[in-house]
Amino acid sequence: MSPTRVLTGITTSGTPHLGNYVGAIRPAVAASRDPNVESFYFLADYHALIKVQDPARVQRSTLEIAATWLACGLEPDKVWFYRQSDVPEVQELTWFLTCVAGKGLLNRAHAYKAAVDKNREVGEDDDAGVSAGLFMYPVLMAADILLFNANRVPVGRDQIQHIEMARDFGQRFNHLYGEHFALPEAVIDENVATLPGLDGRKMSKSYDNTIPLFVPRETLKKLIYSIVTDSRAPGEAKDAETSNVFQLYQAFATNEETAAMRQAFADGIAWGEAKQALFERIDREVAPLRERYDALISRPAELESILRDGARRLRERYAQPTLATLRAAVGLRDLSQVQVGASRKAAKTSALPAFKQYREGDGRFYFKLVDGDRVLLQSIGHDSARTAGQLIARLKQEGGASLHHAAAGAVHLGDELIGHLHEGAELAEIVEALAQFAAQDA
Repeated sequence: MSPTRVLTGITTSGTPHLGNYVGAIRPAVAASRDPNVESFYFLADYHALIKVQDPARVQRSTLEIAATWLACGLEPDKVWFYRQSDVPEVQELTWFLTCVAGKGLLNRAHAYKAAVDKNREVGEDDDAGVSAGLFMYPVLMAADILLFNANRVPVGRDQIQHIEMARDFGQRFNHLYGEHFALPEAVIDENVATLPGLDGRKMSKSYDNTIPLFVPRETLKKLIYSIVTDSRAPGEAKDAETSNVFQLYQAFATNEETAAMRQAFADGIAWGEAKQALFERIDREVAPLRERYDALISRPAELESILRDGARRLRERYAQPTLATLRAAVGLRDLSQVQVGASRKAAKTSALPAFKQYREGDGRFYFKLVDGDRVLLQSIGHDSARTAGQLIARLKQEGGASLHHAAAGAVHLGDELIGHLHEGAELAEIVEALAQFAAQDA
């Protein structure tokens, strides 16, 4: 059974903070060690351009985020770790999806609607200050996901709509051009904490209330001591559930430590003492990560090499073969292979052999090799469209040299059963058809 494919994008628009670490980085790094999961982590620098027009900030954020994920334990040799802009196939797929995406659906995207509503409140034109990038953001996000046929995408609740839109675009493309895309599922982890910031609101760059993850130890202490608290005096019982200090402490502490701190709040711990305990607990976890981070960020060329190597391997393994299949599916093909006849009818009857992918009612993915109106090869079922697509790519690349058939018309590629001869078809016809693919690529 193929591993579940999980994809996580990180926008390069700011400096990672404690909220990012607790809510995304720490759980994602832990999940990346699951042997039944194939993990994809990418730095979404194209997405950053939608809201950040400061080139130095985008570059610095990319450096900081790459160093952060590696310092926190992500292993680039065991996951796919890459920069979005190093995979040009993302942009080509974005255009393919743009051509099937309904504008009406994009009109209903939350970010675009919020911008329109804000303009209407102040009497501006609906689209004042709205870039095409903001409007098309859901299509770019869909391309990130569908290019690698991700099965699961961890997101916050505000991003669920984007996963639903990716499913819609993928379904529409599949309907028009055959079954190429697996449809992703949004993953909401209800157990992931949302940390309060310095002012008690959700920790967010938008509120300027964050505690950067890898600030120096003394700066961390100063920021923690600036957290807003109420006026209850030492010795006066304090409500742990409504305390920003306690919520932050709980996100880093063990169950036993949390219980002890809850009792201390009931016993009237002083705010200064509580903040000192919070500082010490956070620093105990972060200090060794900070040391690795400082070492990594001082070697930007090494980080650049890691990201480029990740993208290179990913393109060779998945992105380039997938785009080659999709280009052929939409008709972007080698014109030298067109059989020019005396009429359109003659040209139509001289079409090259083709692979047709589809999904049956049993939920499995199939393909068939056809030559005109004749079916030559019918595949066995596969668990994913990606697996079927990879087998098609192998057949096109290896040709018929490794093909043989056994009893009942079973067709094998090497030792692997891949399908059956269709009624009346012969193996030699399949070999000849595959030779035409090879000639097309030569």
